[in-house]
Amino acid sequence: MENQNLIKMANNIGAFFNSEPDKAQAVAGIEQHLKSFWEPRMRRQIIDYVQQDGTELMAIVAEAVRNLAAQRSL
Repeated sequence: MENQNLIKMANNIGAFFNSEPDKAQAVAGIEQHLKSFWEPRMRRQIIDYVQQDGTELMAIVAEAVRNLAAQRSL
């Protein structure tokens, strides 16, 4: 899948969770969504994107992806 598609999908997820007043819960919600609904190769690709650049992702999405990378939840 192209990075632009993943970025768009991830930012849409982030936009949904961005209304959560508790930032930690928002990040956890994004992280859980990525674990539950994204294929491992999609998660690996978005993690690679964040590690290389990541500038097009919302801050809470990038944080959730970094958390995934730290857990090795691929």
